Amino acid sequence: MSYGITKTIPASRGEEGIDSLYDGSIQTFEFHMAGSPSKLSVGDYVYTIFQDELRGRLKITELVGGATNPSSGKPRTLIMVQCPGERIGKPLFRKGHRGTRYYDGADWN
Repeated sequence: MSYGITKTIPASRGEEGIDSLYDGSIQTFEFHMAGSPSKLSVGDYVYTIFQDELRGRLKITELVGGATNPSSGKPRTLIMVQCPGERIGKPLFRKGHRGTRYYDGADWN
């Protein structure tokens, strides 16, 4: 199993937004999470959910602490990932959510 977190890609980004993470058109991408990750390390994965489907995963290259949410001023961590990531063989149902959830990668094939 490959440990990491799940993040939901907003529907407003469209198919082009999710595809850009996996088609080689960009080299890195930045996710964020509230606070400081207690169980996440460089080398773990960000698993992406789009339209209630697990679509792929991206390897974490850096965790940058000390950032703040521009709206609330609360601390957050920037999670830098390497692109392109790996698409899952067949998308799996996974309910989208706000924020970040830890995930053990059990369904990854």
